[in-house]
Amino acid sequence: MADILPAPPPSVVPGVGVGTWAWGNQILWGYDPSQDDTLAACFRRAVDLGLTFFDTADSYGTGRYGGRSESLLGDFVAALPPAPRQRLTVATKLAPFPWRLGRRGFDAAFEASLGRLRGHLDRVQLHWSTARYAPWQEGALLEGLADLVARGRVGSLGVSNLGPRRLRRVHDQLARRGLRLASLQVQLSLLAPDALGAQGVAPVCRELGIELLAYSPLALGLLAQPPGEARAARPAGPRGLLFRRLGPRIQPLLQTMERIARAHDAPMAAVAINWCRAHGALPLVGLRRPDQAEAAAAAAAWCLAEEERQDLDRVALRGEVRMPANPFQSD
Repeated sequence: MADILPAPPPSVVPGVGVGTWAWGNQILWGYDPSQDDTLAACFRRAVDLGLTFFDTADSYGTGRYGGRSESLLGDFVAALPPAPRQRLTVATKLAPFPWRLGRRGFDAAFEASLGRLRGHLDRVQLHWSTARYAPWQEGALLEGLADLVARGRVGSLGVSNLGPRRLRRVHDQLARRGLRLASLQVQLSLLAPDALGAQGVAPVCRELGIELLAYSPLALGLLAQPPGEARAARPAGPRGLLFRRLGPRIQPLLQTMERIARAHDAPMAAVAINWCRAHGALPLVGLRRPDQAEAAAAAAAWCLAEEERQDLDRVALRGEVRMPANPFQSD
């Protein structure tokens, strides 16, 4: 991966956002409705500690729990007093399923998401690019999302899983209407650093003033495990298979992370979170318990030293182990 160069440090280090993929997902995260009270407590703790960006999607939730993440988030936000509620940014992603066609293809999905979120929606996002299988579908859907912003139905528009060429195209499409592209979400972690390369999306985001959001900054939990513990603490289900395959091969990276974590008296996860922040990305950390909210907020209270960031860059970019790429990621 010698062609991937670490990006320069940002002039302003972002905070920490909250991802809600696990809220309703049985297959990967073992969701059960009995967890809802804990999720509510987690949300309240996150808000109390100053975390204000919450990301969800209309496709989060499996089987009969489809849309559950949005519904839970909407209920939790609605239960807040007005002052903390107004400080939040709630973002959702709409999936470009094959049956969602044309400029009005997202209209019903948007109204459904808005209903589940109890009207609390600040940013709508295209969940993934259709460039790989139906490139003609994407432009019309984006025009429909832009219409929602232009009509004041939602405050801002973002995209997800776009590569640099597609990102420029979407930016230009919106600019012709006098609209700003607010953000781009991509998989970004010490095990998925490609976005930071010279040919990645991070330089484009800096050039065009687009906020970079990092999903899976902990690599589904792999980067929260101290060295040697990946084998002993494998989660159940598909994540366990990933731990079995990658865990033994990322020990040099985990050892570097552990050294930095000890220097800051911080958990391993905080190092992974702060590496994303050091590269100008807002990490969307999946939270399910109040203690996880506390750890995420604590991570936002300090930053990596420049030499620590460079040490992590060298190990991450030299390593051959990578997270599976999103199949819908465009060029």
